[in-house]
Amino acid sequence: MNEGPETLATPLWVFGYGSLIWNPGFPVAERRLATMAGYQRSFCMSSIHHRGTDDDPGLVLALDPHEAASCVGVAFAVPDADAQATVDYLRERELISSAYIERLLPVTFDDGQTVLALAYVVDTDHVQYVGGMALEQQAQIIAHAVGGRGPNTEYLWNTVTHLADLGIDDPELEWLNTRVRDIVAKT
Repeated sequence: MNEGPETLATPLWVFGYGSLIWNPGFPVAERRLATMAGYQRSFCMSSIHHRGTDDDPGLVLALDPHEAASCVGVAFAVPDADAQATVDYLRERELISSAYIERLLPVTFDDGQTVLALAYVVDTDHVQYVGGMALEQQAQIIAHAVGGRGPNTEYLWNTVTHLADLGIDDPELEWLNTRVRDIVAKT
């Protein structure tokens, strides 16, 4: 069950940790690096729509709950006039299979300011949740899967490139980037 916000905060902040960083798809008034505590960015969701199919699922990133973890991403402030349209767009984009749960969660900026941001976290009880998968297995899946929005490799490479451009260090994604490029080069 998705438990989204009953009322929208103004300004509406949206937390991006994967494809929203490089393809938000909604108007942005401001963007800031932010950290969300209690979650890690992880290829822990099987993708049967955007980056894979029912017969050959890919993997997409999700916020995977882990008490001691944190995830650095981008918080986007949405112009007030576009807030409801942005939420509607994000629900259509992110809630395609009910594997994400919509939440308003605190994020902290570098200056210590904390705001509530709309975020999509993985439902660990959903059939598409595949948390804890070995990195090598993730790499093999990502190297070969293709879905409605294109190759799984493109999703990984765009995310890694944009994280690096922002100065966000993610050793697991960097390892996957190198390994998947190696796999693809040998095929």
